[in-house]
Amino acid sequence: MAGLTRVGWYWNRLRCMSLAEIVGRTANTASHALERRREPSPVPPADAAARGPAWLPEASVDYPAAVVARADEVLSGVWRIFARGPLELGFPPEWNRNPDNGALLPMVFGKTMAFRDTSASGDIKYLWEPNRHLELVLLAQAWRATGERAYLDAIGALLDSWFAQCPYPLGPNWASALEAGIRLINWATVWQIIGGADSPLFAGPAGDMLRRRWLDSVWRHAGFIRSHRSLHSSANNHLIGELAGLFVASITWPCWPEAAAWEAAARRGLEREILRQNSVDGVNLEQATSYQQFVWDFLLFARLAARAAGRDFTPAFDQRMEAMLEYVAGIMDVGGHVPMFGDADDGLASGLSLGAAGCPFRSQLATGAVLFRRADLARKAGQLDLRSHWLLGASAQGAFDTLLQEAAPATRRTAFPGGGIHVLGAALDTPDEIRVVVDAAPLGLGGIAAHGHADALSFTLSLAGREFLVDPGTGTYHGPRSWRDGFRGTAMHNTLSLAGEDQAISGGKFMWVRKYRTTLLESSSSAEADTLVAEHDGYRRLPGRPVHRRGWHLDKAGGLLQVRDEVLADSGQAPALHWHFAEACAVRQVEGGLEISNDGVRLLMTLPPDGDIRILRGLEAPFAGWVSRAYDQRSVSTTVIWQARGDSARPLETRFRRL
Repeated sequence: MAGLTRVGWYWNRLRCMSLAEIVGRTANTASHALERRREPSPVPPADAAARGPAWLPEASVDYPAAVVARADEVLSGVWRIFARGPLELGFPPEWNRNPDNGALLPMVFGKTMAFRDTSASGDIKYLWEPNRHLELVLLAQAWRATGERAYLDAIGALLDSWFAQCPYPLGPNWASALEAGIRLINWATVWQIIGGADSPLFAGPAGDMLRRRWLDSVWRHAGFIRSHRSLHSSANNHLIGELAGLFVASITWPCWPEAAAWEAAARRGLEREILRQNSVDGVNLEQATSYQQFVWDFLLFARLAARAAGRDFTPAFDQRMEAMLEYVAGIMDVGGHVPMFGDADDGLASGLSLGAAGCPFRSQLATGAVLFRRADLARKAGQLDLRSHWLLGASAQGAFDTLLQEAAPATRRTAFPGGGIHVLGAALDTPDEIRVVVDAAPLGLGGIAAHGHADALSFTLSLAGREFLVDPGTGTYHGPRSWRDGFRGTAMHNTLSLAGEDQAISGGKFMWVRKYRTTLLESSSSAEADTLVAEHDGYRRLPGRPVHRRGWHLDKAGGLLQVRDEVLADSGQAPALHWHFAEACAVRQVEGGLEISNDGVRLLMTLPPDGDIRILRGLEAPFAGWVSRAYDQRSVSTTVIWQARGDSARPLETRFRRL
């Protein structure tokens, strides 16, 4: 069965490729075979006198006690990885042992190792996460905060052990160019914080040897990224992360003549990919909110390095970065919640995020407000967080406070048609806010739409900053298959399903082989009401070739949202409506429908007649009543399913009225 599954996966993957991609991947396979058999070329000596510009501010900043406490955990061999809580990995850890299942992965040629076989390797994300070296940033911050040499020496010990245990090009840490890119960003951040080439870490013969070994590995990382970039249908957030790592390295360590070529290639790629992977109105086209922040951070670090070097990116680059923040501001409710559309793996680009508690999206809004002088983004962020202080320096607080004094709406835009997302709302950014975020977007980016979910025409609903209807999230990538298939399937979204089928056909955990198209039919907004109508063709493969059309009408003064569903088909279909409520919501049946309450805010939900209603919590079959807020975690919530008793040729109307 495993062999058939593997054959089936390869067949599905081929179906998603163009001829050019097939030719390119065949050539890459041959290149890997040659690379595996030959000795790596020697690393050229680095120019010890070369100095890159400081792109992190040198001004003293406050580091909270939590940063030092987390650094102390690392010194004691304790690491925090996803849902597992504190893990005792040792100091230094075994970098090639997977904390997920304890497996020590083999030291074979990294680019061809079978790390996707989770039965043997475990979930590779658990191994890669500590190897991103985010925790080294914590140690550097702790050294700056306390002046204690132990933190500086710990950085050296961890690097020394990594160089010894992870020789190029062997093992799981030389399997992914994205992981190399993230490591470079964090190494560059550490380099800046500890004082660069003149750091006391490099004093004496042992320190000089560490510096040379570190620079040798930087060279290896840069060459690895240039040779193994994500291309074709895999050119998604991975490619942006790879290019950002290469770019930051080229600015931080201009120690070889080739660094100029690294910078030029990475600059061209980033200028291209920011426009290709993000719509003109700022929506990341992977249709995954978590990757929106992941990608923006990659772009941010590249921009900071470019600005410090006096070689800015083009105005189009900055404009697209701003648009990405406008989109986040548009979908964020007054309570700071954003819909969990698409995949999420809790990935972070920088260890600076580890020591700064709070919402990563609000942090980016605060940083962007200062960078782009945007009062609306400052108002949405509310305050300048610690991470923004660390990134922007001592003058940032004054600039941010000045922006807060300007009159500006916190939500400047509510329509993002280029990315397929639309916001309906009343009293936005006030305590009485109603915010509806509609997903009328394509499935995802490129031929495989790797991180998209089958969620066409789903939406979220929040009242007064409390979540009511939510996107339940991701669950896992490599954990239980029921979680992966369930959380990305249609029935786990606030939309309509037919015949128990997903709107799209999956060909693997990160692949859709048959996708849908969405069409916006109507969009209008006034002081009294917002209206939106859209449809998708995902079910046209079924008998009768049905099309699902959905309309939303928000009566702002009356606090009434009407959702109208139609199945346009040549033959009858029995639809089901799925409604997923936040964990904090209490759902009970009352006369006239269902009453849902969350922290004192209530609404009445009225479902169509002639259907059966089920209220489900924490079930495996059907997979319902779950919300996943973090990778490999899920919490019990409430799902309401309305199932038609017949073919329901007439429109179905569901109402949500604030009480």
